Amino acid sequence: MTLMIPAAVDVADLKETTLLNMGIFGLFVAVTMIIVIKASRNNKTAADYYAAGRSFTGPQNGTAIAGDYLSAASFLGITGAIAINGYDGFMYSIGFLVAWLVALLLVAELLRNTGKFTMADVLSFRLKQRPVRIAAAISTLAVCFFYLLAQMAGAGSLISLLLGISDWGGQALVIIVVGALMIMYVLIGGMKGTTWVQIIKAMLLIAGAAVMTFWVLAIYGFNLSDLLGGAVETSGNPNVLNPGLQYGKTETSKLDFMSLGLALVLGTAALPHVLMRFYTVPTAKEARKSVVWSIWLIGLFYLFTLVLGYGAAALVGADTIKAAPGGVNSAAPLLAFHLGGPLLLGFISAVAFATILAVVAGLTITAAASFAHDIYASVIAKGKADADTEVKVARRTVVVIGLLAIAGGIFANGQNVAFLVALAFAVAASANLPTIVYSLFWRKFTTQGAIWSMYGGLGSAIILIALSPVVSGAKTSMIPGANFAIFPLSNPGIVSIPLAFFLGWLGSVLDKKLEDTTKQAEMEVRSLTGVGAEKAVDH
Repeated sequence: MTLMIPAAVDVADLKETTLLNMGIFGLFVAVTMIIVIKASRNNKTAADYYAAGRSFTGPQNGTAIAGDYLSAASFLGITGAIAINGYDGFMYSIGFLVAWLVALLLVAELLRNTGKFTMADVLSFRLKQRPVRIAAAISTLAVCFFYLLAQMAGAGSLISLLLGISDWGGQALVIIVVGALMIMYVLIGGMKGTTWVQIIKAMLLIAGAAVMTFWVLAIYGFNLSDLLGGAVETSGNPNVLNPGLQYGKTETSKLDFMSLGLALVLGTAALPHVLMRFYTVPTAKEARKSVVWSIWLIGLFYLFTLVLGYGAAALVGADTIKAAPGGVNSAAPLLAFHLGGPLLLGFISAVAFATILAVVAGLTITAAASFAHDIYASVIAKGKADADTEVKVARRTVVVIGLLAIAGGIFANGQNVAFLVALAFAVAASANLPTIVYSLFWRKFTTQGAIWSMYGGLGSAIILIALSPVVSGAKTSMIPGANFAIFPLSNPGIVSIPLAFFLGWLGSVLDKKLEDTTKQAEMEVRSLTGVGAEKAVDH
């Protein structure tokens, strides 16, 4: 069978589709804003604003979880990584999917049975409230900020491609507009409005990816071998099908790959915005249903990314992707333009834009809830704040977080979003996972162990990132002209995650203050059986 490899996409042609793209964008924003406004009418209590009144069914919440989890990194970043680096890029898909299984099997239902609104509710159940809540809130804010960087960078790349904007000022303006929209969604809709946006976005994203996947496969007679052969022929490099194109060249890069894998597999179980979704269902039974639903949707999507990535490599070409505004993140939109012209590009871009808006809204409300519920209500007001005041503080926090995300997104613009998300996963796994696991499964875990683990994991991860090639010392660094990269790995997970586990153990062993054994026993029974959980959650 002889295949005709299509001509490369001319990026200049994209400028002719600007009005159509913006029209589709505007329609999506208008429709979702109407939905958010309608959903916000029932936001009367803190439970309504933070947990959508616990009114969603398992399938609805499962779809929303998929919408929260399938971020710009999944669609734009992974497709681009596979298109450029082949097999090594697909490892992001594998890591994200396996990570989800770890989260579900290890912590999801146990947290749902024990908590109320945030991760800190779980940690403070058997440990001292004030220090643990402060540490948990700080780590939550840090993880959300790193994740927001990736989504903002993705937004800048996507809209810059559609509008043909290649200058820094134009891309910065795009990121400011996205940030302003995000703030509006969360201020108006709370968790209920955000959840509906995520459900709509998940359905559109999976449907759009499915259409593109079948279209690419149809071009190659539904023969995956021919598609892979097309990717090799267009790139002129057979190594796109083999491990090691990105991570196998040196011993340092191999170690970096191990660090990346560790961060991806363990990070999801500690992502606050994903774990918070389990509080939006009324019962643990519905939480289990949402888990099954989300696994199928997420697994299906990550299979699509393999075809989309190699399809972009074969039909668009790595050189065209790298040269386009947005760089590696432009692979999926360029493939859509090649397949279906301006209309499909507009639809896929609107879906990607929806993806970014939905995820940043989820991240922002999680960070705001953590500050308002854990810092303000529990620490500053010492449990005396009423629900209205708490929600007002959360809304003000949304604005502050939105402004910080805009500034950070401008700074990180141009980085591969999948790579940036991997950093967020490393920070989450370092700062949160050891404390969550120890709290749920180790009776001798103490407040001192929790504090040492959270601050030590968070601090080491951030310091190692700051001293890595991500920030300086390489052509693709955030500060290209500087060089203070004394840590050779791009991902800190292989050092910071074991260190955080060790500090949690050491702090507990050296702590001479015994914790309340009654509370430990109650937490163990509640987390495993759900007995007493519904009363705690509702009241």
